[in-house]
Amino acid sequence: MSESEEDATSESDWPVSAEWLQNILRNHHKDLEDPAITIIAFNVKPGCDPSESVLSHIVAVSVEYCIKNDGSSDTHSLRLVIKMLPQDPFSRFFVTEAQFDLREIKFYTEVVPDLEKFKEAQLADSDGSDIKIPIPKCYYGHYFAGTNEPDPSPPESVLVLENIKSSGYACSDFSRGLTLKQTKAAVQAIAQIHALSLSYKVLEAKSLTDKYPFLFQTTRASDSYQQLIERGLPQLSQFLETRPGLADILAALNELRPHTKAIIESLLTPKEPLALITHTDFWCNNLMFKEDDSSCQCSILDWQMVTYSRATNDLALLLVSSVPAELRRLHTSKLLDNYWEILVSTCRRLGLDVETTLEYDRDQLERDYKHSQLLALLLCIGSVDLALGNAQMEERLLELLQDLHKDGLLTAEVVRQST
Repeated sequence: MSESEEDATSESDWPVSAEWLQNILRNHHKDLEDPAITIIAFNVKPGCDPSESVLSHIVAVSVEYCIKNDGSSDTHSLRLVIKMLPQDPFSRFFVTEAQFDLREIKFYTEVVPDLEKFKEAQLADSDGSDIKIPIPKCYYGHYFAGTNEPDPSPPESVLVLENIKSSGYACSDFSRGLTLKQTKAAVQAIAQIHALSLSYKVLEAKSLTDKYPFLFQTTRASDSYQQLIERGLPQLSQFLETRPGLADILAALNELRPHTKAIIESLLTPKEPLALITHTDFWCNNLMFKEDDSSCQCSILDWQMVTYSRATNDLALLLVSSVPAELRRLHTSKLLDNYWEILVSTCRRLGLDVETTLEYDRDQLERDYKHSQLLALLLCIGSVDLALGNAQMEERLLELLQDLHKDGLLTAEVVRQST
């Protein structure tokens, strides 16, 4: 390893070595019989700014290697992202206690392979295009909870993913919000994952909570979110008090405050028949886009909060948190139409007729989305410190509050309906 590589990884007590990379690559090329893999060169550098991720320590690795197999020799290169436990002791404890690392690793190593296998079986006789799962490719995942007795061992978690930046994906501008093209791409991406998990649940007669007990449980998630909201609401109230003409909104939020935990728990609780695998942290900072003049593709990152919940929770959080107010006002109905069309058509390709078998239609989606907006607002309040101090984001937050208040979503009646 070069001196620069040592500098880049000096913060981590977990080494990225040539031997370790060889093991990862053997797993990646497991379709080859006993390949001889030689690491030619590799480079390690920080994967993101430390302020961008409190749930993982992230490094980026580029590796060039040679494979000798059956008398042939080929040179390959890969760009990887390696996610490890945070190095700060408090953050590390927070992550392991809440099992954020476990959920993401299990999502990539258990949920995704099951969905891929199911998809391949359902599309085996199809002449149509594949249904892509819009996430980075996973090369390796390892989780160890740690032990206290008899031999104390610290927890370990490692997730190795494709670095999609090297293939043209880039982050969006949270201050500005998503463009319409990006929003449509994000809606399409989550609709495909929703459709796969819904079809898998129904057609395989699987209880997803039994099969995947690591999914974020409603009670635990509600407690976590409530703590954030208790911190965020006073900050938001102080901010609103400095702005004229918002007394009614401030009063509505104060009336809402005693009911927030019940609202969160109720809206996170799966509601059949459209209960499925949700991202549950579906906003623009967990998305990357590859776009040109004619197309836009979205890849969904950071599955630490993956849950069995309501499909509309993901949609509402995206549109409430990450879309400029004018775009949201003009296009929400059409975006819900787009989501519904992709969900229904993808499920149909997989063998599930949503409207007939589940007796669920577009009107029900609209009603569920209305209530999910309230959950999305509460989650935004829990992270209100991200908006305060940024003029564009403050204005977007104010317009959101005004719109939801105007639509009657901050009333006692809606609270009763939601709980």
